[in-house]
Amino acid sequence: MRTYLSTVAAIAAFAATVPAFANEFEEPLRALAEDVILAKLADPAIADAIKTQNAANAALTQADIDALDQQWRGEVGAGSAPTIDPVLSSAVSDILRSIRDESEGMFTEIFLMDDKGLNVAASDVTSDYWQGDEAKWQQTYGAGATAMHISDVEFDESTQSYQAQVSVSISDPETAAPIGAATFGVNIDAL
Repeated sequence: MRTYLSTVAAIAAFAATVPAFANEFEEPLRALAEDVILAKLADPAIADAIKTQNAANAALTQADIDALDQQWRGEVGAGSAPTIDPVLSSAVSDILRSIRDESEGMFTEIFLMDDKGLNVAASDVTSDYWQGDEAKWQQTYGAGATAMHISDVEFDESTQSYQAQVSVSISDPETAAPIGAATFGVNIDAL
């Protein structure tokens, strides 16, 4: 008789052999972004946190960014996390956790990125600090104020569910210029 864990492991093994779904969920994910996600991101504290980090990190070079990303990666799962802790303990991270928790399983993770693609705030630890080399940042912040990126639906090992990432540009409420981006992990089963 198969146990629950062996069944989950078998499903995960099968899912790893199947390419990501063609994104048949793009339309409902886009609607979710337009109707819910953008409204959640309207909190002035979110734009303020991004603008503050943009100013603080204005002089960072790519070598600095790479070094910070390596530090972050080394701290994931470690006891001491001086790079990760300030991001996760911010007031804006508390806002993101509240949004995640109030979604009743719809949102699996939420994080904000600055104008360099570095994490500003996060509901949960991300695997890396610099998102600037990924489509979630390049096709949002890098594409303009109203840009959106919807990833393919993939099986997520950590949550044992199918999910997609919905990413949007975040603009300065005063100038409408893009200042950063946000990514929401969306549990497809809850969609």
